[in-house]
Amino acid sequence: MNTCQSGALGEDAACQYLQHKGFCILARNYRQPCGEIDIIARDGKTLVFAEVKKRASGAFGGPLAAVTGAKQRKITLAAECYIKENTPKFDSIRFDVVCLLAGQITHIPNAFSPRRGTL
Repeated sequence: MNTCQSGALGEDAACQYLQHKGFCILARNYRQPCGEIDIIARDGKTLVFAEVKKRASGAFGGPLAAVTGAKQRKITLAAECYIKENTPKFDSIRFDVVCLLAGQITHIPNAFSPRRGTL
């Protein structure tokens, strides 16, 4: 199995997990030149931008360590584009990370906040 197939399976598992928790999935793999968002969902009246990270082991810091400041900025820029294009109705926004490590799923709501002056 190549990396893309493995990533897609991880995103499928993350979507199923979030749906089971009551999230409504709005989009997957939303791409803009400035960045990509793995999952865009609604959790009640909150618009959620979720990054999915899958790792076979925690040898290199685990999945959450891969969501660097640079990655967070790219996700935030893509989120701004999504909001401008789609004008969704929401009361708040949130940036979550869904970690898949050794068959376990961990959902981290509010994993990071956008920098001041964005969104």
